[in-house]
Amino acid sequence: MTIIVFGSINMDLVATTPRLPIPGETLLGESFFTAPGGKGANQAVALAKLGIPTQMIGRVGNDNFGRQLIKNLESYGIKTENIIIDDTVSSGVAIITVDRRGENNIIVIPGANGQVNQDNIDRLYGLLPSANAILLQLEIPLDMVITVAQIAHQAKVQVILDPAPVPPINLPEEIYPLVDIITPNEIEASQLVGFAVNEEQTAFKAGEILLTKGARCVVIKLGAKGVYCATKEERFFIPPFSVNAIDTVAAGDAFNGGLAAGLFHHKTLREAVIWGGAAGALATTQMGAQSSFPDMMTLKTFLDKMTRE
Repeated sequence: MTIIVFGSINMDLVATTPRLPIPGETLLGESFFTAPGGKGANQAVALAKLGIPTQMIGRVGNDNFGRQLIKNLESYGIKTENIIIDDTVSSGVAIITVDRRGENNIIVIPGANGQVNQDNIDRLYGLLPSANAILLQLEIPLDMVITVAQIAHQAKVQVILDPAPVPPINLPEEIYPLVDIITPNEIEASQLVGFAVNEEQTAFKAGEILLTKGARCVVIKLGAKGVYCATKEERFFIPPFSVNAIDTVAAGDAFNGGLAAGLFHHKTLREAVIWGGAAGALATTQMGAQSSFPDMMTLKTFLDKMTRE
């Protein structure tokens, strides 16, 4: 069995600063580096580092970034033969600013990710019979996300949707019944339901709304406040893990990788959410996106330590 990640592949251009600049301000930064990213690729790496057989479907430009991005995915053992190289557009990039507190802002330029089309979807059909789950995000065209969710749903493959970034017109109602697990963070959950979601009580209210829309499981990532999970059968809250967070970039992607890995290993939903929370917490303790994701030994050691404490 394998897990498919259908989504974006970016090169991250990262600047570190003492604090985030205000509009119109020129601020002297501290360092700069490039790193492979994109929510799709990040979640694929998060899975692969946890030992999960992973297939990536996506699109890059025929440029240096594109070649580097494919080579990077292959270095983690991810299958890349279903990534299309597009001669007509550049690879996607994300411009990221991170301050000393670990807070960040991100500008994503889609590039090839914005050109994902039926050719990419055609690569999906042959993989579905051996797929345990498919992970989706919203950094590729929304109509493609809906089509993939429909195909996976019909094939009875578990659909895990990270609704980020939430589109300006919000999510179409038709997507919710196609989703087995939706995993917004507190900002995305607020955008989806139209009110602030920032702690357990408001997460409960948001969860009920998203369940009513048709999602079978709602997992709301509240960052340093923990994780709230709701299905029609159960509702529970997982407290945050205490770590020294220095960079929150891609912590949500690490969470989704940990969650899906737990389910791949037949953990209960609660146990899988704990795996996700632990993976996300560990990712905040190091700079960068993919380089910060834990491997299985690191994850299990951390969980064992937390259990003893």
